[in-house]
Amino acid sequence: MSKPKILVYDTTLRDGTQGEGISFSVTDKLRIAKKFDQFGIDYIEGGWPGSNPRDMAFSDKAKKLDLKHSKIAAFGSTRRGNLKADEDPQLQTLLEAETPVVTIFGKTWLLHVEEVLRVKAEENLAMIEDSVRFLKENGREVIYDAEHFYDGYADNSEYALKTLEAAVKGGADCLALCDTNGGKMVGELSSVTQGIVERFPDTRIGVHCHNDAGVGAAVSIAGIEAGATHVQGTFNGYGERVGNANLTTIIPNLDLKLGFSMNCSPNLGNLRDISLFLSDLANQSHDKKAPYVGLSAFTHKGGAHADATKKVGYSYEHIQPEKVGNKQRVLVSDMAGRSSLLMKAQELGVNIDRSSPETKAIIDKLKDLEFNGYEYESADASLRLLLDKFTGRHNPHFEFEGYRVIVEKRSSDEPTTSEATIKVNVDGEPHYTVAESSGPVGALDSALRLALAKTYPNLKNLKLKDYKVRILASQSGANAKTRVLIESADGKEIWGTVGASDNIIEASWQAIRDSVEYKLLLDGGESEE
Repeated sequence: MSKPKILVYDTTLRDGTQGEGISFSVTDKLRIAKKFDQFGIDYIEGGWPGSNPRDMAFSDKAKKLDLKHSKIAAFGSTRRGNLKADEDPQLQTLLEAETPVVTIFGKTWLLHVEEVLRVKAEENLAMIEDSVRFLKENGREVIYDAEHFYDGYADNSEYALKTLEAAVKGGADCLALCDTNGGKMVGELSSVTQGIVERFPDTRIGVHCHNDAGVGAAVSIAGIEAGATHVQGTFNGYGERVGNANLTTIIPNLDLKLGFSMNCSPNLGNLRDISLFLSDLANQSHDKKAPYVGLSAFTHKGGAHADATKKVGYSYEHIQPEKVGNKQRVLVSDMAGRSSLLMKAQELGVNIDRSSPETKAIIDKLKDLEFNGYEYESADASLRLLLDKFTGRHNPHFEFEGYRVIVEKRSSDEPTTSEATIKVNVDGEPHYTVAESSGPVGALDSALRLALAKTYPNLKNLKLKDYKVRILASQSGANAKTRVLIESADGKEIWGTVGASDNIIEASWQAIRDSVEYKLLLDGGESEE
């Protein structure tokens, strides 16, 4: 018996934005919607029209999107108590959004009906049925989100079922069972969902889960295995409190592990790219440990593991990383052996001989550097430059001669100002420049760019995206060694560099220097655009 196709409903643009620190502009939302459409997401919940100006603006602009597959869904609630559906201003706003799909939520748990909404139990049932029917009569596909369904079912199953029956009587196309508090376990959710699927055989059943107990993806998948054919969630698990069920985990598990087909299945290789895209627009650090899409998802550090994966990839990898747009990585550290180094060098495009003396010399050097505070796990660019130096491939694009940094505060009411002076040689020609910034690292970075700008104009595309400082051996107080990690990008590539010193400015300079050198290496040292 073939498995049914699963429809994927994304609520990143609505539920996801309720997460702490998550915010998208209208332009961001439109870009995300286009990405989701290209990926094959079936439903995109754009927001709650009428609740705030941003969602209203998106609703208006989304009408003009030329989507090839995805349907935009407007989100709202059932009518108010003791008010006719056609008189309810919120339902009118949902119609004015002109989306092909409307998703409304209603109360399922008697606690919320009587203590939060404060209406009679029978009136709540009428609110559900009337609202769904009104939207259906106006030509909308209606998804009914049964809020707190699983808690409501556990409290009073008879009434919880009546709320679903009311939605079905109204003509709902889909019943989405919500674990709104995110506390249900796999066994309970699976059993209840199976019962609902059997009770409403002619209506599509969906699941909408949250991750408060850390099992949001697991219970969502359990719901699908129990017979649901519609799954809701957010990319990267964004959402209120702990977050929503994570679609970047759910989608590949359904496809690669369980054999369920989705309209996004052919595009699974773009999964990581979309995950990174969302992180960038949300201004959030991408979760390195995220299953499937995280930087560390297929990363090997121990020498034995690295050696095994080189021989047989799946010996330490549950899928081929390329299937989700990821890749295998090997980390070189003080735990590294020859196999780790060889694999890492190959990954970085450097060929070294396993039996050559230089290979052992590189390993010894790496161990010495890490002992002195350097770490290359997140600094592939610095490692690549180091390997080039050992193998005689390093061709420096400039020669450093010196720098000076001055930090000045002219009065207690004014901010500090930093001035950096730097001297470099490019093709035998000296370049002496001065730059100012609010901080010493920014001033040093600006001075180096200024010195190289004429010869290497492509450096204008280089952006320092992240700057991390770690104090090592903090018991040494002010004399402690400092490690600086810098993440850089040029719109095409992202790379990391490292510096370490008992002077934070020097450690920062090392990381900045490597970042610039690596950018020039990527560009082939081109002096013209």
